[in-house]
Amino acid sequence: MSHRLLNAIFQQVDGSLFVVYQSNTVAPKNQSEQPDYFVISSYFNIMIILGEVQEELLMLKIFSTQLFGLFKKWQDSHEESIEDAARILAQASVGEGHIYIYGKQEMQAVGIEATEGVDALANAKVWDSSASFDDISASDRFLIITRESDDKEALLLAQHLSNQFIPFATISALPSDNTEQLASYSDVHFDLQLKQGLVPNESGKRVGYPSAIGALFIYHGIKFTLDEILADY
Repeated sequence: MSHRLLNAIFQQVDGSLFVVYQSNTVAPKNQSEQPDYFVISSYFNIMIILGEVQEELLMLKIFSTQLFGLFKKWQDSHEESIEDAARILAQASVGEGHIYIYGKQEMQAVGIEATEGVDALANAKVWDSSASFDDISASDRFLIITRESDDKEALLLAQHLSNQFIPFATISALPSDNTEQLASYSDVHFDLQLKQGLVPNESGKRVGYPSAIGALFIYHGIKFTLDEILADY
């Protein structure tokens, strides 16, 4: 909804049944000629629109409440794993390796944050799926982030790293029933357990799927711990 429409809605005065937007004015009650401005809606339609705005605000409140609960759940259940993942990535930072971030779909947000964010991660690079596995050295470390835990491209990378005994951590949002998953190969795996969105909309569909938000939450936890580890060197 545009700010112009919202401004028009909230500028109803003198009990007028109509709201208009042109110079933020309202149609006069007694005027024989057609006014030179566009009538937006009747009073009753305005009430409907305001009700929709309130519903959107309610959805946002539900989303934020659910998200806060997830933050606490992730923190409590992954506290030790965050420290383990940070120690794995620290091996590249204190050595001659790089920390490669490989994200699929919306999970690419983690790689952007790690390499281009205000508090970028030292020695971090975004791993391109078109790159050759031959470019990976034994001193490199990886953080792989996907929506599905059985993502095929991510599994190929995970299999290679495991075969080369290169430690790495993984994050996935959606659990899978397949026997082959990222957790089968990674040294540390974070399962966000996000099976659906957090908020039901009018049609009954659940929207607000916070996969990237969850991945960034875990990443920042790893980053905080990694900084503390490197401070001792």
